[in-house]
Amino acid sequence: MTKCNSQITTLFIILALACAVVPAFSIEESEAKSLWDTCVVKITPKCALDIIAVVFENATISDSCCHELVQEGKVCHDTLIKYIADRPTLIAHETQYLKKRDDLWNRCVSISTTA
Repeated sequence: MTKCNSQITTLFIILALACAVVPAFSIEESEAKSLWDTCVVKITPKCALDIIAVVFENATISDSCCHELVQEGKVCHDTLIKYIADRPTLIAHETQYLKKRDDLWNRCVSISTTA
């Protein structure tokens, strides 16, 4: 239960930080914010946490969350992860996070097409 609460807290912190800095950026960032608002409602909070944990930590993801990710769409997935990875505290490892993002997408697509 503590791990779940910790993950939920982490998600809310990331969401709050991402939303708080949006007004300070250019038009591209406001477009990303709009896409963020549209995309984040397409998946369950648990799957959102799992996706973040896979990309920014070393977690695993369930097949059901993979299906949700594929239904969310590649543009949403790419934009949301890039949006988080661009934060000043994470930017130093952005290349690593974007590779993990792409690996996760490819794995989830392969799971979704075989199911």
